[in-house]
Amino acid sequence: MTFVPFEITLSAAPETAPAAGAAKVHASLSAPVQREVSPIGVYVQHYLRRLEKNDASDRTDHLQHHADHEAAEAANAVNDLSLDDDEEEEEDADLLSLDPKEWKQQDHYQVLGLSKLRYRATLEDIIKSHRKKVLRHHPDKKAAQGHLNDDRFFKCIQKAFDILTDDEKRRQWDSVDPEVSTDIPTGKEKGDFFAVYAPVFERESRFSKVTPVPVLGDAEAARDDVEAFYEFWYSFDSWRTFEYLDKEDVGGGGNRDDKRYIDTKNRKERANRKKEDGQRVRTFVDNALKADPRMARFKEEDKQKRNARRNAREDEDRKAREAKVAAEEAAKQAAVAAVTAEQDEKKSRQDAHKQFKKEQRQLKLAFKNAAFFGDVTAFTAKLDKILAAKKDVDALVAVRTEIEAAHAAGNGAAVVDEIVAKL
Repeated sequence: MTFVPFEITLSAAPETAPAAGAAKVHASLSAPVQREVSPIGVYVQHYLRRLEKNDASDRTDHLQHHADHEAAEAANAVNDLSLDDDEEEEEDADLLSLDPKEWKQQDHYQVLGLSKLRYRATLEDIIKSHRKKVLRHHPDKKAAQGHLNDDRFFKCIQKAFDILTDDEKRRQWDSVDPEVSTDIPTGKEKGDFFAVYAPVFERESRFSKVTPVPVLGDAEAARDDVEAFYEFWYSFDSWRTFEYLDKEDVGGGGNRDDKRYIDTKNRKERANRKKEDGQRVRTFVDNALKADPRMARFKEEDKQKRNARRNAREDEDRKAREAKVAAEEAAKQAAVAAVTAEQDEKKSRQDAHKQFKKEQRQLKLAFKNAAFFGDVTAFTAKLDKILAAKKDVDALVAVRTEIEAAHAAGNGAAVVDEIVAKL
């Protein structure tokens, strides 16, 4: 190894600088490191083309030298990334033989070794995996190993990286990723409801424009949370798009009418796929709602509450009817009692009147039989005066009894005069 000395002349220190003895060392130069520099890139290609005109043995020696060097560098670089063997995905022959022209048919996550993570892969995961792939499959390394013009898989890597690092393009790819199932439960599955439906809701929630997305919860979730969950999913707004499946003008060079026709057809197919996907999600939510044991419990609770309210209402109606019947019966009895009382009172009045008339007749008869007076006019006047003054039966009975007793004693006329005098 040859070291080349460099002579550097420093400018004079300013007058305001401290004295030499007061100088302070803040840092030191790092120790020298030996590096081997190897030409790569377009210049290597030029050099190889020049070698093609020379002896094949010289070219083979040169390529072998670069192959050994690049292989060592690639191994060192991969080791620097601290990769574990179980993190590496196998690259089979089918994967490595992908045609970059058919990039729409490739699995971008598989190309970058992210098949397990897929839509869960972060940007950091994508960049890290891309770096690994580039270190392993860069065309310059392939060329150094003797594989000239073998950059097909590298182009696939770059295409996958371009798509997965672009938010819009990645959404388009994630929307139609064939490795992510779009199957939904039918509602007839056996086993735990939450184990069946929670992973599907989580998978579908990645398409939601609105975040955060409520989770399915468990059997003990509050009713408000469960109802809010289904309300969210019944108004689910998906960003899922289907531009990735658009048909292109394969032949190229089509006129404007052809391009317009293809574009119109693509828009129509995208709208149909969007509609079908919305119906798929709606069917999935319907199936979940029907199979959710919490909703069955809520319905039973509602039924019990409705029955309780109905029973209470029926009890109130029954009591009201009974009270009405009782009131009507009481009114009827009161009316009957009033009629009976009126009739009794009328009968009493009639009886009293009859008795009064009877007593009047008896009193008249007593006056007549006694023959107290020879003068009929005087007899009638006294009797009329007594009858006019005595308006009730008891008074007439008392007067009659008193007159009859007096008549029996022989002083009836005197008693009559006393009675008339007192009136």
